[in-house]
Amino acid sequence: MGAGTQHDTGIVIRGLSHRYGAVKALDDISLSLPAGTTIGLVGPDGVGKSTLLGLIAGVRRMQAGRIEVLGTDMAGRAQREAFLPRVAFMPQGLGRNLYPTLSVWENVDFFARLFGLAAQEREERITRLLKATGLAPFPDRPAGHLSGGMKQKVSLCCALVHDPDLLILDEPTTGVDPLSRQQFWTLVNQLRGERPTMTVLVSTAYMEEAEHFAYLVAMDAGHVLIADQTANVLARTHTTSLEAAYISLLPAEKRANATGFSIPPYHDPGTAPAIMAQNLTKRFGDFVAVDNVSFRIGRGEIFGFLGSNGCGKSTTMKMLTGLLDASSGTAELFGRAITPGDMSTRMRIGYMSQSFSLYEELSVRQNLRLQARLYRIPARDATRRVTQALSDFELDGVADVRPSALPLGIRQRLQLAAACINNPEILILDEPTSGVDPAARDMFWRHLIKLSRQDHVTIFVSTHFMNEAARCDRISLMHRGRVLAVGTPAELVHRRGATDLEAAFIAYLKEAEAEPAGTPAAVAPSHHGHAWKWRGWRGGTWLPRAWAFARREAVELLRDRMRLTFAIIGPVVLLLIAASSISFDVNGVSFTVCDHDRTSISHDLIDSFRGSPYFVEAAPSEDPARMDRALHDGRAQLGLDIPPGFARDMEAGRRPAIGVVIDGAVPFLAADVRAYVEGVLAQYATTLGRELPQAVRVPVVLEPRFIYNQEFRSIYAMTPGMVMLALILIPTMLTALGVVREKEIGSIVNLYASPATVGQYLVGKQAPYVALATCSYVVLVVLSVLVLGVPLKGSFIALSIGALLFILGATGLGMLISTFVNSQVAAIFGTAIICLIPAVNFSGMLYPSSTLTGLSRLVGFGFPAAWFQLISLGSFTKGMGVFAFMRMYAALAGFAAFYMLGARLLLKKQEA
Repeated sequence: MGAGTQHDTGIVIRGLSHRYGAVKALDDISLSLPAGTTIGLVGPDGVGKSTLLGLIAGVRRMQAGRIEVLGTDMAGRAQREAFLPRVAFMPQGLGRNLYPTLSVWENVDFFARLFGLAAQEREERITRLLKATGLAPFPDRPAGHLSGGMKQKVSLCCALVHDPDLLILDEPTTGVDPLSRQQFWTLVNQLRGERPTMTVLVSTAYMEEAEHFAYLVAMDAGHVLIADQTANVLARTHTTSLEAAYISLLPAEKRANATGFSIPPYHDPGTAPAIMAQNLTKRFGDFVAVDNVSFRIGRGEIFGFLGSNGCGKSTTMKMLTGLLDASSGTAELFGRAITPGDMSTRMRIGYMSQSFSLYEELSVRQNLRLQARLYRIPARDATRRVTQALSDFELDGVADVRPSALPLGIRQRLQLAAACINNPEILILDEPTSGVDPAARDMFWRHLIKLSRQDHVTIFVSTHFMNEAARCDRISLMHRGRVLAVGTPAELVHRRGATDLEAAFIAYLKEAEAEPAGTPAAVAPSHHGHAWKWRGWRGGTWLPRAWAFARREAVELLRDRMRLTFAIIGPVVLLLIAASSISFDVNGVSFTVCDHDRTSISHDLIDSFRGSPYFVEAAPSEDPARMDRALHDGRAQLGLDIPPGFARDMEAGRRPAIGVVIDGAVPFLAADVRAYVEGVLAQYATTLGRELPQAVRVPVVLEPRFIYNQEFRSIYAMTPGMVMLALILIPTMLTALGVVREKEIGSIVNLYASPATVGQYLVGKQAPYVALATCSYVVLVVLSVLVLGVPLKGSFIALSIGALLFILGATGLGMLISTFVNSQVAAIFGTAIICLIPAVNFSGMLYPSSTLTGLSRLVGFGFPAAWFQLISLGSFTKGMGVFAFMRMYAALAGFAAFYMLGARLLLKKQEA
């Protein structure tokens, strides 16, 4: 990284404090840091390093104090946003700022577009970065399929794709192998050589790495312990290594936990090995992740697994736990072949994955309790073990905190505590101390040594810390799926004639890669280099930035088969099933008759119902009680009770009463049945009046005439409503996941740290869903006309204008919902409730919106569904055109603008 020289003050901090509820992350910090040099930030987990870096980068809102970065007051919004193009920020976490479904190239390309690089500049810059970081062979691999270390390298490429004046890296090499770390910093130094004025501010968990920074800041409990040139720090603490200097600066109680310790030698008990792998191979399609790996691990042994990023370490560990099936070869635990269904063997294993695999919704204590229950530990023992785990791994202070609120290192401690909760005989740990500070790592290793030497637990651990690897009894070096060497640390160093284990490891990797000795060859600087200038947002970069977000969202959407299927098939299924199955037409209503008269006139009355297409005769009823039972059992929906003397009364000109009993369980259907019964009776009376000598009085004869829907078919009324419901429900639900999904995975930080505005971000994320919903609308109209047989009598253009405005409103509502919820589950349920109630009950889909009064009317017309329902129904059934819908268009445009404005105001450009 180079020693660098101290330049003018670049970062000035005065009285800076920051809280998260009752927790004070930073406590009245004042600090001056030089510009144009490299600055290391070290300290235990949770002391405020990430908070400080976030405040300096402008991604967090300041609560108290003042920060001036390279002459810019970060408290002023306009000044801060004008400064953001000069900053590159890489957040803490394995690939936290990456998009899992995008490839390596596409991720870096997105950042290049976001920072305004032209096509040729993007091509040159990305090619150079991938080659320098060893990612050139994997440009098309999705980020979600990369190892943790490879994700970190992609994240660095994303940060360096433009030429920043200030490069802020929050633990960038966590989980990165030594050779890749060397390449990583070689690249940074090359870029600093081209731009000597660039300031590099880095927090790191690797003390040997921090020794190479020109300036050092050590922190603890929200305070700065020391800030000086690194050489001066060593001199002031009278130490020869930065790790010793750092430990000497800690408070006494923490310093006691970081003192040196010895490891008793391992003695092989001579029993059968705990773990045995023979020619273990794993293929994913044509890709061989693990290639004929063999090793033997004795009981109680600490076996280290080292290798380059993506070499197959994690895959091998998953095969040993039964999480993955081997393609070929054998793996045994305790002398038994591993099978996925062998739960008795898996109960004897503790496994800690590389990425966080516990539940974010549960507290630390609840996660440990759940883990104990999963291992079937009795309740009393489980309580004791959880308490012991909280104490052993120093988690008492955060026992009731959710993991999402914890720093990376403390989350790793929690994972290790969970892996040990069942007192395993084999402990498989995949990079357990990545992101953990040195004192906490020593605490881990004291616990591991106790488990190995006292409890005879076999420990299989992967790590990129060479001082940790040196503590292992034996080590296996792995590269590209193959084992390069196995032996004790001293043996491996001796074989290569190296000075230490890290040098030996790098030598093994370079030999496997057939690279010449020395650092990776420098790549010729790109043409834009130091001369590249940020072009600013004025003059036409608003749309390119919005397009960068839209393009990325579209690619993610197209690759997410589940979301894409739901988006395309969902509206079609909703239309076809709902429109064709939900019907208020009266057809085939079964009726039963209790005829007490049994005359030709009563038979004529019954024949009037038999001859109607709306009624179907069921078995007759002998008495009213049996008729009631038929209605109760659902065998009939209508009962006719014809009294004795019915024919005599009719012939005498009297008006006999006929008992009509209707099943009213479904009010809409019952009302329609009543109307049809009255119609049949009226027609029967009119016909009978012409035949009898004594006229039957019929006071009024109604002759209704139906317009627009002359056939009076429900499908003609339901289809326009189903089109409306599909366009408000599914596009809104899909869009509602947009922002909240990025909150959950952490990529929302790319908005905070980039020069893009919230408006560009929202419009860019909305655009793909608008396009998809528009295509869905066209499909729905075509299906309505061709499959359901519902004619579009009005203007397709008029309907399409309304649909586009409605879609803008629906997706805008989704964006609004997405800004104020914090989980995808809440977004889905919230959207469903918000959309369904007004769209179904108050939009005019089931009954005319003109009948709504009071609050119901306010709810109906206060939501876009009612306005588009008027357009949809008017276009399909009434033949209306563009000018008839001007008021509806204005209302829908207002909703679209209102929702997006609300989303713009609620989504802040900084974290709290």
